[in-house]
Amino acid sequence: MGTQTVPASLDDPKTAVQSKDVPYSHDPDLVARLYLPKQTKPGQKLPLLIYYHGGGFVIETAFSPTYHNHLNTLVEAVNMIAVSVDYRRAPEHPVPIAYEDSWAALKWAASHFEGGGPEQWLNDHADFNSVFLAGDSAGANIVHQVAIRYGREKVEGVPRPAFDPDLARLGCSKVLVMLAEKDFLRERGKHYFDLLKGSEWKGEVEMVETEGEQHVFHLWNAGCENAAVLVNKICSFINN
Repeated sequence: MGTQTVPASLDDPKTAVQSKDVPYSHDPDLVARLYLPKQTKPGQKLPLLIYYHGGGFVIETAFSPTYHNHLNTLVEAVNMIAVSVDYRRAPEHPVPIAYEDSWAALKWAASHFEGGGPEQWLNDHADFNSVFLAGDSAGANIVHQVAIRYGREKVEGVPRPAFDPDLARLGCSKVLVMLAEKDFLRERGKHYFDLLKGSEWKGEVEMVETEGEQHVFHLWNAGCENAAVLVNKICSFINN
């Protein structure tokens, strides 16, 4: 479970989205999968999504069929460029190694801000005024850690805020928390929403709950109506 992989494709048969694998670190060797809509025009700038997969920090990769299909769907629906981050997993690489890898991936993506980074897709098409972090399950936890670190290191250079609950430092302007009614982690997600809403953070937070669904239902049953509603909500959040 969670070990199957699929190759990148320059022409996904369902979405026509292009994808390719690129290194974001050489010490250690780490790779991300990039996604770009097929009909992107030369020089066209698109929202940039940095995606962190789930799997309890133990299973799954950015190259699994589950996440490859999900990113193809999101990229087509939103019309954006995406970086799906593969990070090292436990037990061989215990937390906080996943956080460090994920931070390295964000810094690598940011190195393209002025158009002189190593990856041409990002140089040509990433709109760095419209950057979003996303993830599910363990990946959502990573999103929080990376956003906190971004908010703090710009000011104080704190190297490891993973255990600091200071939500006022969250380095983003808006957050969308998505829950499923029957998800065993639902209460944690709701608690996070409540904490964020009651904190001194100045951004906007929204919570959406899908009735009757289980944990990461949108991945395991991607063709269902509720999954389509979820994707549409993500589109609205990014594009508005």
